[in-house]
Amino acid sequence: MPYIEDFLTTQEEQEIIEAIRIAERETSGEIRVHIEQNCDMDVYEHALDVFHILKMDNTREQNGVLIYVAVDNKSFVIFGDHGINNCVGVDFWNSTRDKIAIQFKIGNFKQGLIDGIKEAGEVLSNYFPWNHGDRNELDNTISKG
Repeated sequence: MPYIEDFLTTQEEQEIIEAIRIAERETSGEIRVHIEQNCDMDVYEHALDVFHILKMDNTREQNGVLIYVAVDNKSFVIFGDHGINNCVGVDFWNSTRDKIAIQFKIGNFKQGLIDGIKEAGEVLSNYFPWNHGDRNELDNTISKG
């Protein structure tokens, strides 16, 4: 697997950040992407830790969504806060996961992340539409660990 610095080019990172910005235009929800080289523990449990470290559990409506990627582990997790999980169907995260996985399997990491961000944004907008006065509660940049 590529090193974390090589996982996405600077241009690809900018395209992902733009996809987050566009997805969040229609929702009060927050979407973040976090990439790490390796995860030494259960990937889901670590994604939950990252969710808290990034303060994604501090959104007003508890509607944050984290896409966590562990490059060497060839694993990713989509983690949503209580507000969104109480609204979406059981298959929602599976559908989003599958869209990301299809692209990841062919090495198209940027498109996989963009596909996941778009789907998350669409569903968030259904349950948490953007209202006048909503503000961006979390940074849209890609965090790395």
